[in-house]
Amino acid sequence: MRSLDSDPDAVDRDLAWIKQELQTAIALEAGTLPPYLAALFSLEVQNYTAYNLIRSVVMEEMVHMAIASNTLAALGGIPQIKNLELTYPMHGLPGGAEPDLHIGLAQLSRAQLEHFMRIERPAFLLSQLYADETYPTIGMLYERIQEAIRDNAAPVRDAVQTGGPSNQVGDNIGFTTIAPTLGVDPVDQLVAGIDLIVEQGEGASCESLFAGERSEDEESHYARFAELYYGAKYDDPPSGIELTPTTEPEFFKGRPVPWPKVINTLAVPSDAYARVLELDPNAATVTLDLDAFDTAYSEILTELDAVWNGPADASWKTLGGAVRSMVSMRVLSCFNIMRHQVPSDVVARIPDLYPDESEYLAAYTDLDKPVFYGPRFRNTNI
Repeated sequence: MRSLDSDPDAVDRDLAWIKQELQTAIALEAGTLPPYLAALFSLEVQNYTAYNLIRSVVMEEMVHMAIASNTLAALGGIPQIKNLELTYPMHGLPGGAEPDLHIGLAQLSRAQLEHFMRIERPAFLLSQLYADETYPTIGMLYERIQEAIRDNAAPVRDAVQTGGPSNQVGDNIGFTTIAPTLGVDPVDQLVAGIDLIVEQGEGASCESLFAGERSEDEESHYARFAELYYGAKYDDPPSGIELTPTTEPEFFKGRPVPWPKVINTLAVPSDAYARVLELDPNAATVTLDLDAFDTAYSEILTELDAVWNGPADASWKTLGGAVRSMVSMRVLSCFNIMRHQVPSDVVARIPDLYPDESEYLAAYTDLDKPVFYGPRFRNTNI
């Protein structure tokens, strides 16, 4: 990842830079998944509108990571997924995007939804407070990549024509694939793939929270999280009201979105519960379940890496293995980890155990009620 204070205008945005930033985009898309999944898994009953809204975002984030991987592979790069180093709580997203963001692994809450909306927020709804950041939105990072692709059109076309060692994956399940095609400019292919990522996340224009025709005019990720936050579906207000940060609540007064029952999980501290486990008499059993989850998560990253970088004729089977691992990850979280209660006397000591993080932990956990463990999403490959 680049330094958060690096100057994007001081670098040569050539083909090598494009490949580097596409790898950053892979890490960024992968980095959104653990916080979203931690919130999803915290739902006590997973058949609510809330579950379907979050799950649909998670599925599309996986598609976005796939599009970024296919784009990098088309340019001769090698998508690196197995050894992604993502640690939580995270300060800013990979590549220097949204450096003001402090996002961790926690149960679903309106406070956590504010972070999710910050991740997906389109530029036209962004406060001027963040206007001077290098990449105040994810869309702006992708916009810079698109500019570099256009500016390097000739070497980009040559790179796509030459190809590389990694696979193109998923053309018949909705992943954008890029390959030399008679009469089609690969520059247009690459730009269009990135457009799809941004449209689904933030919306198709500076006035809309919908993704556009290519995504069947579905709600953007931002709109879906906003529906949960406001407790109501998107509904156009009377004509004449412009969508702005101030008027936004007026656009979410449609059919009610019920708030689900949520398991009160302890937000994961930077030591991944190490100090809590030292005091828990049930630590051995809890650790087994936490480790099993981390193993499943790491296996998914390994399998996804092999989907792009393993034998092409085995990529579909490998992708299927990753999907099976995702199911087991949910089971390990909901039916194992979150059934372990953190001892009340240990909860009472949170301020002393984590003096630098106690405010964060208290903001995303109700420490006055029974508290349970949550998944840590540690990549054991690194």
